[in-house]
Amino acid sequence: MLFKRVLIANRGEIAIRVIRCCRELGIETIAVYSDVDRNSAHVLLADRAYMIGPGPSKESYLNVDKILAVARECGADAIHPGYGFMSENADFARRVEAAGINFIGPTPENIVAMGDKLSSRELMKAAGVPTVPGSDGIIRDIEHAQNEAERIGYPVMIKASAGGGGKGIRVAFSPSELPSAFRTCQSEGRNYFGDDRVFIERFIQNPKHIEIQVFGDKHGNVVHLFERECSMQRRNQKILEESPSISVPQAVREEMGRVAVKAAKAIDYVGAGTIEFIFDNKTKEFFFMEMNTRLQVEHPITEMVTGVDLVQEQLFVAAGRKLSFKQADITQKGHSIELRICAEDPVNFTPSPGKIRRCRLPQGPFVRVDGYAYPGYEIPIYYDPMIAKLIVWGHTREECIHRLKRALAETMLTGVKSNLVLHKNILEHPVFLDGSYTTQFIEQEIKGKKQRQLFMFVDEHVFLISAAISAYKDSKLRDVSNFNLASRWKDVGRKTSLRV
Repeated sequence: MLFKRVLIANRGEIAIRVIRCCRELGIETIAVYSDVDRNSAHVLLADRAYMIGPGPSKESYLNVDKILAVARECGADAIHPGYGFMSENADFARRVEAAGINFIGPTPENIVAMGDKLSSRELMKAAGVPTVPGSDGIIRDIEHAQNEAERIGYPVMIKASAGGGGKGIRVAFSPSELPSAFRTCQSEGRNYFGDDRVFIERFIQNPKHIEIQVFGDKHGNVVHLFERECSMQRRNQKILEESPSISVPQAVREEMGRVAVKAAKAIDYVGAGTIEFIFDNKTKEFFFMEMNTRLQVEHPITEMVTGVDLVQEQLFVAAGRKLSFKQADITQKGHSIELRICAEDPVNFTPSPGKIRRCRLPQGPFVRVDGYAYPGYEIPIYYDPMIAKLIVWGHTREECIHRLKRALAETMLTGVKSNLVLHKNILEHPVFLDGSYTTQFIEQEIKGKKQRQLFMFVDEHVFLISAAISAYKDSKLRDVSNFNLASRWKDVGRKTSLRV
């Protein structure tokens, strides 16, 4: 029997995604929100909503006591953590279960097994999953780090064992860079995650980031739903994902899927999870990097190419049902790309909170937008700057890219800075178009003075266009001949190029 009432312990677009799925299944939804999120779309869409604290995450979305108190008060029989916040917090999952409430996610044991990069790496090695050559265990001090780096060979990557989200990762290309990188990783691990343990791996230069979606149930069944390429990153954080990867040969794709299922079965995995691999595009080798024991931000592209509703399957599995599909039932059809639309400076990637003045989202066949932005909404300073995801599907990658460019042309967001123009540049770049881009693409191909000037120029004219449209609407003129809107921006198209 499915749940009657689900509390979503999250915010923004992922909370809305879960609310929509529950509503389609006839399940009542409970939203929680901080005081700065009282006007967020997820609050308005849920059946009921409860304020749980002030803006800072530690006082609201990370406050386990308040969330559980709301769950008890409203009679929720399940909690969906979304992603981020407490989605990979084993203690939270345990407390939810101890309260007699179903946790819609993996078991606490799954989270513990894969939550630590070092221990999960050793676990995967024991299971026969290929891992990047690196140190055996933690690095004790600088001298130990120097000895291990010499053995592995430069360049090397130093990683905080508990790191994530781009924090606690540094690369040393020479012995002189190692001490600083080591100390920085220790410091970030201690400050962000309360754990200063680090280890060292061989740094694969210009790698691709390929991940495999896996799904397990409580009856021992595990399948994979093929790969997603997540190589388009800034500061070790993804901004564009696509499926399938143009770089992975079919034989390697099948092997990666087989290995991912093997990894998930090694820990009796339950629910949605992702096995992330570093992929060497030259040798076509792949190595285990980490496992995310939750739903991924980029899950919609897997849904688009497989036709499987991953959130719905999460609910089914958490309720004790067997997977509704077998491995032979899963095929890839067509191509899908997701863009993360963020309220941030498109050059230095600093967040740009503030009030949205105008917001127009694209529509049309095979276009999907998962977001929570609307005109007049005030983007808080406390949370991730991503406000929407634009996902499209096409029969081929080329068709998908053309559709995505059309959708971007229909998208408008003013009042705050955004990375829309960055995405437009990426979609025009030959290195992206031929699929050879790597995790270093932004740093090597986009970032720089030329792009800064370009972004400033385009943003200025986008603002002028928006201002002209706003002036026209505010004028309430009935006769367009008295207000020549075209004259305000007719030269923009000739002067502005969105190409790199």
